[in-house]
Amino acid sequence: MAPEPSERLPGAQRTQHRRRDMLRPPEVPGLLSRAEADLTASAIAAGQLSSGMIPHFDGGTADPWNHVEAAMALAAAGRRSEAEAAYGWLARNQRSDGAWHQYYTAEGVAQDKLDANTIAYCAAGVWHHWLCYGEPRFLAAMWPVVQRALDFVLGLQTPRGEILWARHADGTPWPFALLTGSSSISHSLRCGLAIARELGCPKPGWELALARLVHTVAHHSHEAFAPKDRFAMDWYYPVLAGALTGAQARARLASLRAKFVHEGVGVLCVSNQDWVTTAETCECVMAYLAAGERDRALELFEWVQQLREPDGSYLTGRAFPAGVSYPDGERTTYSAAAVLLAADALCGEGPASGLFVDLQALPTPLDLDSLQASARD
Repeated sequence: MAPEPSERLPGAQRTQHRRRDMLRPPEVPGLLSRAEADLTASAIAAGQLSSGMIPHFDGGTADPWNHVEAAMALAAAGRRSEAEAAYGWLARNQRSDGAWHQYYTAEGVAQDKLDANTIAYCAAGVWHHWLCYGEPRFLAAMWPVVQRALDFVLGLQTPRGEILWARHADGTPWPFALLTGSSSISHSLRCGLAIARELGCPKPGWELALARLVHTVAHHSHEAFAPKDRFAMDWYYPVLAGALTGAQARARLASLRAKFVHEGVGVLCVSNQDWVTTAETCECVMAYLAAGERDRALELFEWVQQLREPDGSYLTGRAFPAGVSYPDGERTTYSAAAVLLAADALCGEGPASGLFVDLQALPTPLDLDSLQASARD
């Protein structure tokens, strides 16, 4: 029998594994109990199809990014079998070129665009699941899936470093890149490199691609990316993904808070619309945690509980000043998933709770300026 992946590495590099089958749902004292978090996990699991696919809501579409987000939330809450069924669906539906389509229904493809960010995100999900359960066979089985996906995504990297948004189904690339998408891809690449190192599979090309990407996000965002500065994700994603850290991250969050935060309510999806969403608010919770601002994170997490429903699900969002749910009554699996991942990050007890907030735990991007200086010498 071939050695298990963790056995291929020198002892100092091995991840210390233990059985984690009995992970408990996260809790945030005074804001979300374990029982409430477990009910939220049940709401996500109730929406999962027998194929393993997790649509946004009953009868709706699924996309690979939000599908993986839901799988991560299930894993963090101890729903291992449901999470692995989700990754099974992902593996079975991967195209031969490594991509997935933008949207799926139970019957098949609903939108055939190939979105780079949604494709890359499988690496974050697979690494998260490995941190949760430490199962070498899962990591080995999913490694070819991750490898093909990231190779497809890096085929869209420009010489400057940004990743173009997508390809049409016929392979034609879209002509522009997005700051949110490229930021998220940088985090997914770091997760992919973590998997590669765990398996003893060096990926120097990925490391160089990551260095170029992070440098572009941190230093060339105005010229490299299509203007989407009305969207909150463009505000906090460079922090959430770890492209901006420390004082630079805190300064970015502070500079645009008044534009995107509806005080006492949550984070606006778009700055010129009075619509706060569960997902943006919870992602911003994790961005504040990554920047070392726990009090801000807890404040946002407290506000988002106003969007909780009795069955443990969460409204996609709420529009103001009327205070009505928007879209009307919509409760999405990805919104519930964002809550559980934010709760896990705040709780800090789960084995994968640091994935989005303790970025030192992931491979550090190479410094592009140092690489270029060395090349000139």
